Amino acid sequence: MSHPQQGQPHQQQAYQGGYAPAPAPQHAPAPVASGYSMKRRNPVGAWLGLPIITFGIYGLVWFYKVHAELFNYDRRTGDAATNALLSLIFGFVTLGIWPLIMYVKLGGRIAQAQRAAGLQPSCNGGLAFLLGILGFGVLYYQIELNKVVDRYPGTAPGQQVPLAA
Repeated sequence: MSHPQQGQPHQQQAYQGGYAPAPAPQHAPAPVASGYSMKRRNPVGAWLGLPIITFGIYGLVWFYKVHAELFNYDRRTGDAATNALLSLIFGFVTLGIWPLIMYVKLGGRIAQAQRAAGLQPSCNGGLAFLLGILGFGVLYYQIELNKVVDRYPGTAPGQQVPLAA
């Protein structure tokens, strides 16, 4: 049997039982990767309740955990959890610029997670920045994160889930 030359149509290769069957058409997009599901948090609790009870310490914990969970969910985004925490602790060195950059970048990371879940990305770092000035940034981000978590109903945090994009 000869190989098709350039410019000639490709014909199916014969094998013992006849011609190879054509592959079945795909109806749903196949997952391109997999990651680990995130924890669903109460947006009001993450925004107001726990930070008040812990005198603001939970805000640091939340910021670190969200970055770590986003990395475990989609490893293509890169690990920024330690960098995010250090930006909050040592942000005074840059007069608060470094924490603001990390805070706005979190919006892009959440939008990427929404894409990976097969959702239309709705998270916007600029809107979160404006809401953060008014004190509602964490509330907004947690609502957007819960959209990704709700995409996989019945999965426990840390359970492997397929990523769509």
